Amino acid sequence: MGSGQVTSSVPSGTSEFQGKHVTVAGLGVSGLPAAKALHARGAIVTAVNDGDDARAREQAAELEALGITVRLGDGATLPEGTELIVTAPGWQPGKPLFRAAEEAGVPVWGDVELAWRLRGPDAAPWLAVTGTNGKTTTVQMLAAILKAAGLRTAAVGNIGVSVLDAVLGDEQYDVLAVELSSYQLHWAPSLRAYSGAVLNLAPDHLDWHGSMDAYAADKGRIYEGNKVACVYNVADPRTEDLVREADVEEGCRAVGFTLQAPAVSQLGVVDGILVDRAFVENRQKNAQELAEVSDVDPPAPHNIANALAAAALARSFGVPAQAVRDGLRAFKPDAHRIAHVADIDGVAYVDDSKATNTHAAEASLAAYEPIVWIAGGLAKGAEFDELVANSAKRLRGVVLIGADRALIREALARHAPEVPVVDLDRTDTGAMLQAVTEAKRLARPGDTVLLAPACASMDMFTNYNQRGDAFAAAVRELGA
Repeated sequence: MGSGQVTSSVPSGTSEFQGKHVTVAGLGVSGLPAAKALHARGAIVTAVNDGDDARAREQAAELEALGITVRLGDGATLPEGTELIVTAPGWQPGKPLFRAAEEAGVPVWGDVELAWRLRGPDAAPWLAVTGTNGKTTTVQMLAAILKAAGLRTAAVGNIGVSVLDAVLGDEQYDVLAVELSSYQLHWAPSLRAYSGAVLNLAPDHLDWHGSMDAYAADKGRIYEGNKVACVYNVADPRTEDLVREADVEEGCRAVGFTLQAPAVSQLGVVDGILVDRAFVENRQKNAQELAEVSDVDPPAPHNIANALAAAALARSFGVPAQAVRDGLRAFKPDAHRIAHVADIDGVAYVDDSKATNTHAAEASLAAYEPIVWIAGGLAKGAEFDELVANSAKRLRGVVLIGADRALIREALARHAPEVPVVDLDRTDTGAMLQAVTEAKRLARPGDTVLLAPACASMDMFTNYNQRGDAFAAAVRELGA
């Protein structure tokens, strides 16, 4: 872990942007507040957007009423005179707009970078979280812990609440719990968190980043300039490698979290207790009890890891042990994240529709045994051999749905040939009821029917929420 002097970005007021030609790329959750904030600070703003649908036109009208120029259906051309681009996080670096900007020497920021630069002199520090899976849950746990400690806080960022709105809003915060995607980190070169965590790394969004190394490097940006702690996953050595490569403030420490007994400077689990050997006096000999595993909802292994990461970040900010316990007890997970739907005839039905990639699905499968697994959807270039090989012994049966189900079926044939597979040749929304019916037929008392698709949902559903709702509705219909 490198050490270097880090200088905070100077908060930017009106003068920095007055008269500056700024192009905002993309509308939506991040683009709209970015365009408004820049316009309010005297910038000459042009907003460009690839789409020209009803929602985009509605947002365009809102900006045009302020005097902001909007170009819909043309996100490829660099507007003349552009001196800075502020982009929505999902826009790929290889887009023609960014290539033109690079040739013209125009810098590109994301909304997170803009928010960081627009912070006031007394701005709340950021406790930042990234990773392939578990980000939202960990940030929500962190916010619950901070609130239990009496701190004014909010969960913001990739969680659906614009960090720009939080930074520029009227509400005063003591600290922010910030979820950051690899996209957002890519476009945030000067971000310097108080403490940061990378929960895990698995292949994801490689079409956007170009390679696993590039994806990991963007995740690792969360550690740059950390002040107190770089929190990493002991079970994922790549996260510790990113800590070693980071340039941080003098005195910043590497702090690991593990599901095993913790070593010095780690948080871990001992006899069903979450314990801290990082933020205690004489950590060579002492440990602090934080909470019980039963305080974590649900107490699945990957969710306990999320809780430990959240606890590490909170403890780095000086939060007392009791607040960790109280915050974890108060936390309730979002829908479609290993959510127990019902028990029917001795079989548990669990909705983890949020498991949209293989890494998330493997963590979900590791929490139960035996399992009738409902899987499939859009693979997004994923491979399933490792997932199936690691989970085969837990499987009672498998029901496959969705456009790319053949990829999972082939992996099952290679690594779990004895497991019965029902392949539903349907991609309509109603297929879920048939999938749950087939799963019920395969299951025995004591089993878990688990929706953990390992795939995206858009081949059959609007999003993973609709997919999870369809599963829950089918289970209820079966139990009626």
